Amino acid sequence: MQDNYKHQGQRRQLVATLRKKGISNEGVLQAIGRLPRHIFLEKAFEEWAYQDKPFPIDCEQTISQPYTVAFQSSLLELEARQKVLEIGTGSGYQAAVLSLMGARVFTIERHKPLHLTAKQMFRDLGLHGIRAYHRDGYKGLPEMAPFAGILVTAGAPEVPTALKEQLQIGGKLVIPVGTDDQRMLRIIRVAEDQWKTEDHGSFRFVPFLPGTE
Repeated sequence: MQDNYKHQGQRRQLVATLRKKGISNEGVLQAIGRLPRHIFLEKAFEEWAYQDKPFPIDCEQTISQPYTVAFQSSLLELEARQKVLEIGTGSGYQAAVLSLMGARVFTIERHKPLHLTAKQMFRDLGLHGIRAYHRDGYKGLPEMAPFAGILVTAGAPEVPTALKEQLQIGGKLVIPVGTDDQRMLRIIRVAEDQWKTEDHGSFRFVPFLPGTE
């Protein structure tokens, strides 16, 4: 894994760009500043890895643009050692950011090739605080619940009840909801049977699909 001075300089520029766009969570910015995004991309895209853009990965999925990763991560308002569930491992980049923020990360991917590649990536990076599963994200991970945060990296037609119910009291579910453009919702569990929903603007994601492949 090559991570040279050029890459490190590009990451500093990326962090500066994210600050200008309004990202202020220092834990998020430090994690993005440390994590070599270029290793999560195909060689063809490596030289553009630190631009604030999404790129295609295997299985017709994408690696989200850094601003989106930073925005969603910030909405979770995580504290060190808290448990977070990510739905949609993809390249593994978002899970790695959460891990570098100090979270205990559980991540689910429906595409087996992506799951296996990301699992190896976590090992290569020495990120032992991430547990990866090849599962149906709509069902969440009930055996490891409750979670302080749940982050969904695909656009859902509606909010899955199972995910809301796997939050601890005070826990936050960050999920893009809608069919074409999505609204970024933050759903906070305020009591055993009560949730508060906030709308944090328009985003675009690949669709959140049930089942596994």
